[in-house]
Amino acid sequence: MTGELDYSLPPAVRRISGNFRRFGWISFWAQLVLAIISSLVILFAIASGGAGSDNSTNVGTGGGLVLAMLGVAVVYGGAYWAFRYTRLARRLRSRDAAARPKPKDAMQALQTGLIVNLVGMLLTLLGAGAITGSLIGQSLRQQNVSGFNITQLVKPIDIFVVQANTNTLLAHFIGIVATLWLLRTISRA
Repeated sequence: MTGELDYSLPPAVRRISGNFRRFGWISFWAQLVLAIISSLVILFAIASGGAGSDNSTNVGTGGGLVLAMLGVAVVYGGAYWAFRYTRLARRLRSRDAAARPKPKDAMQALQTGLIVNLVGMLLTLLGAGAITGSLIGQSLRQQNVSGFNITQLVKPIDIFVVQANTNTLLAHFIGIVATLWLLRTISRA
């Protein structure tokens, strides 16, 4: 029955619907997996950061981590929005032409998805700057041998926070690329 439905659709609608479905799922799964990994690493960093260490020198505290967590939260929103692309693809394949979304509606959905991922990327980049600054401060304090304090060392968990932030940036980048590809698909129709 799907083949019969495909032949009743205009070729441009069929192509756009297929791209929305394909890139929506790719973006959804990539963002979801990267967001879960980043969430787990950040939660681990928070849990291990508060266990009897000097929190003033810990990357797991402060504004950088808050911005990184906000960036991860927005990735979940981007994944949800990518899932909406797959639902939009399903509506585009409707037999009833009146039930199909208008091109304006599809463009508005893509613009919203792009804004979500750009805001998330901005938050994550600001978090990356703050985290990197904190790590630089820790490494510079290590050079001061007279006042050496073991809690001022750069710890492996600090590098994991950087990796989690990088995963979050990658997730937002994937969402942006998928959305831009879909915008290109619609504009070529």
